[in-house]
Amino acid sequence: MRNYEFTVIFDSNEEMTAKGLELILSEFSAAKVEIIKQDDMGVRNLAYLIKKQDKGHYFYFELKADPATINGFNNSFKLMSPVLKFLFVNKEK
Repeated sequence: MRNYEFTVIFDSNEEMTAKGLELILSEFSAAKVEIIKQDDMGVRNLAYLIKKQDKGHYFYFELKADPATINGFNNSFKLMSPVLKFLFVNKEK
């Protein structure tokens, strides 16, 4: 298991944010990912349009997960409509 930082930007619509967060958390739960920290960073302006949106709702997570699991998330999160952008970073000890 490795430590990761995960940042995700959802559509700024409250319903879409709630739906996206629920989908992400259910994926983490199904893959037995340990969430160490979760931070709601709020709605912020985007530097450029992403999927025709100029604002996004940011969330930050610190996780423990297997590297193979993270690769699977990269594929599934791209297909989720509430997710505008996301990034996994391997956190060094």
